[in-house]
Amino acid sequence: MSTTQQGTHSLAFRVMRLCKPSFHVEPPFRLDPADLFVGEDIFDDPLAASNLPPLLSSHVSKSTDSSDLTYGNRFLLHHPSDAMGFSGLLVLPQAFGAIYLGETFCSYISINNSSNFEVRDVIIKAEIQTERQRILLLDTSKSPVESIRAGGRYDFIVEHDVKELGAHTLVCTALYNDGDGERKYLPQFFKFIVANPLSVRTKVRAVKETTYLEACIENHTKSNLYMDQVEFEPAPHWSATALKADELHPADNSSTGEIFKPPILIRSGGGVYNYLYQLKSSSDGSAQVKVEGTNILGKFQITWRTNLGEPGRLQTQQILGNPITRKEIELQILEIPSLINLDWPFSVHLNLTNHTDRELGPFEVWLSQNSAHKEKIVMINGLQTMALPQVEASGSTDFHLNLIATKVGVQKISGITVSDTREKKTYDSLPDVEIFVESD
Repeated sequence: MSTTQQGTHSLAFRVMRLCKPSFHVEPPFRLDPADLFVGEDIFDDPLAASNLPPLLSSHVSKSTDSSDLTYGNRFLLHHPSDAMGFSGLLVLPQAFGAIYLGETFCSYISINNSSNFEVRDVIIKAEIQTERQRILLLDTSKSPVESIRAGGRYDFIVEHDVKELGAHTLVCTALYNDGDGERKYLPQFFKFIVANPLSVRTKVRAVKETTYLEACIENHTKSNLYMDQVEFEPAPHWSATALKADELHPADNSSTGEIFKPPILIRSGGGVYNYLYQLKSSSDGSAQVKVEGTNILGKFQITWRTNLGEPGRLQTQQILGNPITRKEIELQILEIPSLINLDWPFSVHLNLTNHTDRELGPFEVWLSQNSAHKEKIVMINGLQTMALPQVEASGSTDFHLNLIATKVGVQKISGITVSDTREKKTYDSLPDVEIFVESD
């Protein structure tokens, strides 16, 4: 759709979109003579199936006589490919058509001189205007077109990688000297809408130390999409492995073993295809502290082609995983003795880690009482409160806690709690840990 300002101009822009042609299909589809006389079940009888081809071939040979002027055989199949209805011809686009995000918009623009006299010193500009920006495609200010004769034209081609959705305007302007020497300015506007060719829906599931990312890609276009590449680019602190149902072992994305990968077909009008990735954190120690506040997993790079090879490319936004809630202070058990005897002291090796960017402490460690009426089976042997020094930013300290068990069997070490004596702040207790207590 084009619009222009009012006024008489010698020049006018004509815009044609350059895109691949489509196949020409001749309706109605042609028929096999066997479909007119017999059904598919005739091939269940070996004798009938062996006698059918000679009978049909003789009938077809008679009906294809060149002297037959009734064209009675024009709907018969002369070659198996005739059933597709393709005539062998290609059809150029008859309309501007749909334009999708990730494609390359290519346009053939012609500026025509419809007057009876020559125009001179023509400065031509072509721009793409979106809601966010204005992109210059062509500017002949430094080398104007010297002249366009009466009835003549000047043609050029512009290209633009479509990276935004919504309304777009192709702005074509011309500044020229008319036949009487008057300097005139011609603007013309060609509007079109950019749609989304596909949608990517993701699901994130965390199983212990492993995160699984499922991506469902849906085709919203009216043509089939052949996915050349669907690659997940993980964030710096993650490693990604693609999982496939037809493989016994996962295939790493970085593997270059396959020289050629057949494209994956996603059919038009709502076809879908699912991808599954296994993500693992590749950072530990101090590196983990630097990324503790982020839950960015990575992004997808998607490339595809249509039926006749027109390319497209999209990059998704950053995909977020489950929110990460990192504790300021983390207390964990490193080692428990394999043999614990009744009424005999044993030592538990623990670690206290400071995940903040400031120094914390000093600390106190003790065993909290879950219930006033519940007897404590495992308790501290000795002083009921243990003092720990300050822990520097992003640092940690190891210590040993002496405990004693008062009953045999499977018991729990519960209620190990740490508090900051300076900030008067008590942190969550350590989760319960089961132990087995033996008798003497």
